Amino acid sequence: MSVPEPFMTPDPRAVADSNLMDFARHVGMSGADYADLYHWSVTDLEGFWGAVWEYFDIDADTPYERVLAEERMPGARWFTGATLNYAHHALRNLADDAVAVIALDETGSCYEVTASRLRAQVASVAATLRELGVGSGDRVVGYLPNTPHAIVAFLAAASLGAVWSVCGQDYAPEAAADRFAQLEPTVLIAADGYLFNGTTHDRRDATLELAHALPTLKSTLLVDHVGLPWPSRAYPSLVLPWEEAATRTEELTCTPVPFDHPLWVVFSSGTTGLPKGIVHGHGGVLLEHLKTLGLHCDLGPDDCFLWYTTTHWMMWNLVASTLLTGATTCTYDGSPAPLTQPDILWKLAARHRVTVFGTSPQYLLGMAKFGIDPSVHDPSSIRVVGCTGSALPASAYPWVRDHVGDRVLLASISGGTDVVSGFAGSAPNTPVWAGELSAPHLGVALAAYDAEGFPVVDRVGELVVTRPMPSMPLYFWNDPDGTRYRDAYFSFYPGVWRHGDWITVTGHGSVIVHGRSDSTLNRNGVRLGSADIHGVVERLPEIAEALVIGAEEPDGGYWMPLFVVLAAGVTLDGPLRQKIKEAIRTGASPRHVPDEIIEVPGIPHTRTGKKLEVPVKRLLQGAPVEQVVNLATVDVPGLIDYYVRLGAERRERSA
Repeated sequence: MSVPEPFMTPDPRAVADSNLMDFARHVGMSGADYADLYHWSVTDLEGFWGAVWEYFDIDADTPYERVLAEERMPGARWFTGATLNYAHHALRNLADDAVAVIALDETGSCYEVTASRLRAQVASVAATLRELGVGSGDRVVGYLPNTPHAIVAFLAAASLGAVWSVCGQDYAPEAAADRFAQLEPTVLIAADGYLFNGTTHDRRDATLELAHALPTLKSTLLVDHVGLPWPSRAYPSLVLPWEEAATRTEELTCTPVPFDHPLWVVFSSGTTGLPKGIVHGHGGVLLEHLKTLGLHCDLGPDDCFLWYTTTHWMMWNLVASTLLTGATTCTYDGSPAPLTQPDILWKLAARHRVTVFGTSPQYLLGMAKFGIDPSVHDPSSIRVVGCTGSALPASAYPWVRDHVGDRVLLASISGGTDVVSGFAGSAPNTPVWAGELSAPHLGVALAAYDAEGFPVVDRVGELVVTRPMPSMPLYFWNDPDGTRYRDAYFSFYPGVWRHGDWITVTGHGSVIVHGRSDSTLNRNGVRLGSADIHGVVERLPEIAEALVIGAEEPDGGYWMPLFVVLAAGVTLDGPLRQKIKEAIRTGASPRHVPDEIIEVPGIPHTRTGKKLEVPVKRLLQGAPVEQVVNLATVDVPGLIDYYVRLGAERRERSA
């Protein structure tokens, strides 16, 4: 089969000057192309990851004994004997007078945080946390928007060897507590509110409610972000203002910890119950993010990184990790496309000479649909447009070329919170094919498996990783024997990581992502479990049962309907629709309000009572019944025909 013509090929001069090719020269592969580097990286894991350690000059307090002492999944043992600290590395490559963080918001206002100021704030907050009893292994949690406060708080906790976790304030306090209460945190850091689409959202009462739901708190630090006064309230713990915590004169000392010491806990979406706390380590994140940001994104001290994200999406973790490369990182509080200035991100990117601009497929498609032209703001500094959260359709590629720049690398990326990194994407020396991810990432032994566990090429299969990555989870929180961890990734193909995405690995080495093979709701890259929606909606007296699904569509869209079974005598009228939407907006997430609310005669279940979420999704997408569900396992088999007809009618309307 012939290789299709690439949509774009990299500029040879840019390739020669890239960090990736400098790395290739460092390892004695100066004439290698990406395929050669990739093959080496996954066949010689110790050689590759040892070279990453050397190339980025990891400053360990004690050296490692062996790169990969035990190769198994789960449970690989990396860089045994090494001690280090992530926060030390995040702050060491920044010149004192350089801008480390640019704080942006949807109004267009901004302020800059120099490296010296960032270090001083981290040292001050770390000293405050230490006085509040926070030590190595204790948990510090943030209920914060995407501002420099979150980065400072994270680095302060990490410098002590404490464990960090954060979620955005668009999560209801109950949803935040479902995550944080599992960790039994010592300190909560929360803001007075956040901006979104022209509105200042007051989260003072929500912060109080969250604090009361966390009985282990010793203190709550209150951040004055949007200028709302913090009234005297009956908090269950000592309360301190952020300004007091962050303005002390202190020296920063970073506690050396083992390579696999917990750094942060990021949470799954909670599809089948409480969100799972996924624990990553200092060393694994450090190496994986240096590889991703330093080699694949080609970031260095002259770069500026702006990726739209919330603090509970894994891209926020990469926003913070940008500092590892010496580049400037941007935080952004607000809507990506506020009604008053839908092109604000492009305007800010031009103003601050952003070099790597990151977003979601829905954002790019929306810009094209509504006629937004980034070129009016001079996006000439942008050399990479990164895109993740869902599959990017081929139709978006010409728009980026025509409106951002014909030499811009459009890097479609697929990864996961689970490894807090990417599985596949682009690199400075990879061609780009429209609608495809250029290649698997270095060090990621990626394949598409069929149902029998055999790799397939040019056919749809399950995304699997066949050899360990340093940033694979250490464990799940409150999973002492590892059962939940093994069940999540290794129960389908024992010893092989199954991620839950449908992909095609093409004959020319690229990767096509077809969407989730599980029932996670993934809107604009922000994941939420269906259980969060069901729990809110089914508390309403008018609703007997509910089912929400998120379906990727061929044109790159994402359809998220909510199916409801009504209580006896209830009509699905306008007021009830609004009541349901408001309940979801306030009780779960405003970003996961459904596109449609559809009355249905029933919700199909397994005979043991589990909702058939994935089968319903695939039926609505047009998959044959026999490929997605065994009717003998369905409690009311006749309901399957209803959803088949519903999907067919919708596809006919949109044809």
